[in-house]
Amino acid sequence: MGEIDWIAVGVATVSAFVLGGIWYSPLLFAQPWMAGAKLTKEETEANMGAVFGQALLGALVTAIAFGFFASGVPLKEGLIYGFTTGLGLVAASLGLNYAFERRPLSLLAINGGYFVVQFTLYGLIFALV
Repeated sequence: MGEIDWIAVGVATVSAFVLGGIWYSPLLFAQPWMAGAKLTKEETEANMGAVFGQALLGALVTAIAFGFFASGVPLKEGLIYGFTTGLGLVAASLGLNYAFERRPLSLLAINGGYFVVQFTLYGLIFALV
């Protein structure tokens, strides 16, 4: 653990944004995600500039936060930190909210799965950059 690697922060931020574009696209989970979130295609296409801006800002904040403890770690540790953060902190926390909000398990699998992959990717990036 040392100083934050700002290059890794930038790469991780972009990677989360790209991953989200693929993850929530028609290629992967767009239809089941919209069904689980009870959103129409028109609703998901509205205000895309604001949505993308918020997504990019969120990715930047999470990359900086992750960088506080993962900059310069060995590869195995980076992957463990990322996977554990995604599954044990983010997806599990979403699961608590989803249970009380009566959201479908399929939506948790899609959104939680995204964060498991996102943070595992962060771990890889912070270990390699």
